[in-house]
Amino acid sequence: MLHLSVTLDLATDATSAGHMLADPRYVEQKVVASGAIEHQVDVTGTADEAFTVATRRALPSDQIPAQVRGFVGNRIDVRLVEAWEAPQPDGGRAGTVVVEIAGAPVRLTGRCSLQPVGPAASRLVYDGDLQAQIPLFGSAVEEAAARAIRGALGVEQQVAERWIADHGRAEQP
Repeated sequence: MLHLSVTLDLATDATSAGHMLADPRYVEQKVVASGAIEHQVDVTGTADEAFTVATRRALPSDQIPAQVRGFVGNRIDVRLVEAWEAPQPDGGRAGTVVVEIAGAPVRLTGRCSLQPVGPAASRLVYDGDLQAQIPLFGSAVEEAAARAIRGALGVEQQVAERWIADHGRAEQP
């Protein structure tokens, strides 16, 4: 098992960041930017309450070490579910995250949080445990999966920066 923690700093308040995370257009942009060959996005609920983001994406398996590529083939199907609780008065919120690679015994489970750090700044944190149940190659697969997840979250940071630049802060009541 490998512990993984990734932090994204967002140049917008937590309430606006929550609206961004719940916007299907934003979610689709980050999935496409991750290199998805095929994808599906489903957002249920609203940013003003609890919401769930579920995505499926097919990615090329070239990031997986050659010795374990036989387990997954030439593409990997990644399912991600983020279940966000309703926001706190300051816009912060907590949730859970699960990432699974279909057809491979690889799974990440953990917590996610959106924290205000200033009037125009917030922090998105993913913290969880990654486990690959593959004899002999489990740790190599965990390391490769961790690199892929970190890479996808790095892309998400770039997409979020563009989104915030294009959309600005949400109007506050």
